[in-house]
Amino acid sequence: MGRVPPGPPLSPRERLLFEAGIKLGGVFHQYLGIPVTSRTAPALARAIEAAVGLQPFVERVRVRIDVSRGGRPGKGRYAYRYLVPEMLTVTLRVREGDHAVAARLEYRPELRYPLMRVLEAGRPRKKR
Repeated sequence: MGRVPPGPPLSPRERLLFEAGIKLGGVFHQYLGIPVTSRTAPALARAIEAAVGLQPFVERVRVRIDVSRGGRPGKGRYAYRYLVPEMLTVTLRVREGDHAVAARLEYRPELRYPLMRVLEAGRPRKKR
């Protein structure tokens, strides 16, 4: 297999878009399937925020878990659901210097699929 020549260097905006996608994809693939109830969902959301917040460039992250969107819970001691894509909404903002990207991971019912989307990309507006 031949070597792939390096492409042009990424712009700060492109690097941040990549970082946002990697972080949202990481949340999605690392936490799905974890047991969750309406009582534990807030703590789980805060734990995910804290973990993502440790990563480079993360300025802000917000996780919402809506357990009412999951399947039927078990009974008795096992009355919990597993975290599924329908429950999860993650919004984050990454920044490097004066460049910032905001992105969101959320379930799209019409597609029956979770999608990531860019909310904002580029240089932040200057404060007046």
